Amino acid sequence: MERLVTTRKLDLSNVAVYIAFVALFILFAVTLKDVGAGFLDPGNLTNILRQTSLIAIMGVGMAFVLGAAQIDLSVGALVGVVSLVTAMVVRDYGIVAGVAAGLGVGVAAGLLNGALVAWVRIPAFLATLGTMIIFSGVSRTLTNLRSIPITDSTYRYFLGGGNIGPIPILVVWMLVFVVIGHIVMTKGGLGRKVLATGGNPVAAFYSGINTRRVTFTVMFICSVLAAVAGILWAGRFGGGRYSLGEGEELSVIAATVLGGTSIFGGKASVAGAAVGAVMIGMINNALIMYGLDVYQQMIVRGAIIILAVVLTTNRK
Repeated sequence: MERLVTTRKLDLSNVAVYIAFVALFILFAVTLKDVGAGFLDPGNLTNILRQTSLIAIMGVGMAFVLGAAQIDLSVGALVGVVSLVTAMVVRDYGIVAGVAAGLGVGVAAGLLNGALVAWVRIPAFLATLGTMIIFSGVSRTLTNLRSIPITDSTYRYFLGGGNIGPIPILVVWMLVFVVIGHIVMTKGGLGRKVLATGGNPVAAFYSGINTRRVTFTVMFICSVLAAVAGILWAGRFGGGRYSLGEGEELSVIAATVLGGTSIFGGKASVAGAAVGAVMIGMINNALIMYGLDVYQQMIVRGAIIILAVVLTTNRK
């Protein structure tokens, strides 16, 4: 009987984010139907998806990192560097070179973070706190705080600003990365190694898993996906700026944990991270529509996040 109750509890934990999402959606739809055009206005819902797609893409990488019992605080600052480098290279050499340069920055950041955590053995919190500060400094000195516009309409359409019918192209990019990440996490060998490493690194090591390689890999993946977000961020806002992505690492971590990924490692959900990102965007949108001021929004948002984490996280 005790085993049955435990199993049901775990099953409820796995779907709690989806239940919370539906409940909040219904609540906002009912209580905000007469505010402005209404919460369910297609334009409002599209705007929520557009605003949260990049957080969801970064959440894919964070799900792998947290699943392995690590953390990456540098993703927000990395977005700014990538957006600036991409914008400068697009301006001088074209779209292909610009995207390659942006991804190259992400690869370099991933190699650095991965090496510091996996091989130098610096705790991920401290290593990525350090690289976050470095990336923030680089983005501010790279162009002396100047933004770099991207005037290429093709780049801006396909990499952030366009729509396919009524669907923002950012949502399409989000779905691509979420689906791939979900498959890798749930069907591939890497996902099993990540969860084994995060759940019990000693047991994983003695079962033949190269835990250092797994740690390096998840840190690398997270940085590369942050670079992808930076490239798309530049497309959405029509250029690069040091402040793009600033502070968003907290939103990414919150969305990932809300989605059912344990901050203690050993449990991760890529699809849940995407739902968590949209849910945070939905809450932010609703609080504005309710007419709360900025400080009141911060109080309510923090309380909701704490409650959701308590309900969705299995603590060891």
